[in-house]
Amino acid sequence: MSTNSDDPRRHHPSTYFADRSNHEEMARLTLQDQFVTIGMGGVLAEQPDPGAFQRVLDVGCGTGGWIIEVAKTYPSIARLVGVDVNSPMIEYARAQAKEAQVHGQVEFGVMDALLILEFPKDYFDLVNLRFAVGFMRTWDWPKLLSEMRRVTRPGGVLRLTEIERVTSSNPALLRLIAMVGEAKYRAGHLFAEGKTEDTFSHGTIGVADDLARLLEQYGVQNVQTRRSHLEFPAGTPAGKNYASDAQLATRTTKPFIRKWSQLPDDYETLYQQLVNEMQQPGYVASWDLLTAWGTNRSSAPQSY
Repeated sequence: MSTNSDDPRRHHPSTYFADRSNHEEMARLTLQDQFVTIGMGGVLAEQPDPGAFQRVLDVGCGTGGWIIEVAKTYPSIARLVGVDVNSPMIEYARAQAKEAQVHGQVEFGVMDALLILEFPKDYFDLVNLRFAVGFMRTWDWPKLLSEMRRVTRPGGVLRLTEIERVTSSNPALLRLIAMVGEAKYRAGHLFAEGKTEDTFSHGTIGVADDLARLLEQYGVQNVQTRRSHLEFPAGTPAGKNYASDAQLATRTTKPFIRKWSQLPDDYETLYQQLVNEMQQPGYVASWDLLTAWGTNRSSAPQSY
């Protein structure tokens, strides 16, 4: 079995909200992976015995940061695999693994998870999906969760993580979050329940509130949740990293906002306001993340 499905004749259209071939977006995702994993207390902080997993899959792995950190933290895990629809992203992930000296432990492959996960049934002990709202539409969840269940062994773990809320003393940041949230909703990435313009403006984004429901609805048992609170004060390494992430995101999401919503005439002024405000003493922002996980039941459904 191989994950080297990199045949250039195979077309994998991306539903991601930014251009994943953009080097700024790759840099942003690498940076974000690092500070999120640290803020969450590690790659699998909520799992009682992560070293017991012998086969782990990361779906939509992006630049590979999470699965690379799993390899560094738990070298006893026999097989670690990351898949993503984007070929340049996978090449970037392979380079990152080589730089981290774990390229002998981690495999990366180009794969469209919205079509099929090209692995045998009941194969992995844990299947991870982090920040899927960037490419998942509401109608994609039944198929993807069915595939995740199919490749997870009975009793194995399915694990989802999303941003639940962003708080900030930066009005420009909250306004930008509202824009991205509205565009994601119109593009079909968010469920309608509670996802109004008012909640966007208060920093509520994504599908975190839907994760436990989705897992239970599509056959995952013993679903549990855990929240992580990440602080980004100005002048600290965390604050600087988050400022870089927010500034890069403002640039890379601009075409998405223009396509699905209304890009305001003062967008560039808003960007400069964002940069200036995040450099002020006393500035602080925070993320609340939600991780939901549960165990796969004895047999996955054949249809969805």
